[in-house]
Amino acid sequence: MPTSVLLPGISQRRCNTERLEIAYLEAGSEGPALILVHGNCSSSLFFQDFMLALAALGYHVYAPDMRGYGDSQVLPIDATRGVRDLSDDLASFAEALGLSGFHLLGWSLGGNVAMQYAIDYPGRLRGLILEATGSPFGFGGTRDADGRPVWPDFAGSGGGTANAEFVQRLAAGDRSAEQGSPRAVMNNFYFKPPFRVAPEREEIYVSGILSTRTGPGNYPGDSVPSPNWPYVAPGRQGVNNALSPAYLNQAALVDLSPKPPILWIHGADDQIVSDTSFFDLGYLGQLGIVPGWPGAEQYPPQPMKTQIRWLLERYRQQGGVYHELQLANCGHSPHIEQPQQVLEAMRDFIAAHV
Repeated sequence: MPTSVLLPGISQRRCNTERLEIAYLEAGSEGPALILVHGNCSSSLFFQDFMLALAALGYHVYAPDMRGYGDSQVLPIDATRGVRDLSDDLASFAEALGLSGFHLLGWSLGGNVAMQYAIDYPGRLRGLILEATGSPFGFGGTRDADGRPVWPDFAGSGGGTANAEFVQRLAAGDRSAEQGSPRAVMNNFYFKPPFRVAPEREEIYVSGILSTRTGPGNYPGDSVPSPNWPYVAPGRQGVNNALSPAYLNQAALVDLSPKPPILWIHGADDQIVSDTSFFDLGYLGQLGIVPGWPGAEQYPPQPMKTQIRWLLERYRQQGGVYHELQLANCGHSPHIEQPQQVLEAMRDFIAAHV
């Protein structure tokens, strides 16, 4: 990684785990351990300012790059395991560094990875922080609070739902500000306009997005045709298929024992994870952007936040503890858009559950 993208106080390191070589950023050296997991089409670079602020509060902070992102090893994702390739990678990272009893924050896709880690590795977390997390019932292709599938083949989810132009621009390393470019998508959807970071940070974040490896095994993954609207169903490889409800259902979080305390942080104006998501084909069909929509009775927009809240309420009913922080005037990146409020919430949460 060029040193120009690293901020003073941030170190980049690598570790060989039993699964792959992982590049990660580190800040701080003492205090409670905290691992941050980035989202789709991003990397650990999006966490740097936040890491420095957390280190200043006395935490030892780690931010690994997932496989196929940032500077970590590029390996394909077996989507038939849901996000377990990524959560197992995270487990191998924690074990390689000798970390146990840590707090884990997952942002967007990273939230699903963090939930899967909690499910598959019980008793290892002191706290679970879900920042703008994806729905526990995947992305696309479900309806209602409990995540029932719209179609038996989960059409409308998976690798074939990604915007083809965006994938091409990613692969080409497009740093322009043209409509549809990674930069434009970030400024219009990762953040709530008119919010915009300083130009030098914007360049770092665009570099993080462009580190996303494209192809059938990574982003967005493969797809198969479907007889059901929108006529594309999930394939078996790549990250967007790993998020398909064909393979991802994290309702088992409710039955976890012991149950780590959970903090759910999300922006009220998130356009990516939302009950009206601009990346959900059900909602885009309702808007008339994707033709042929069969109507709300057959294919309603996925109620993503309603699904998250439904699961967390069940978690509470089964003896778990969860706190919710919804931030007004905030999009999909609370730790960047409203860092002070997120820091204060995390400080209080961690202090209550050290």
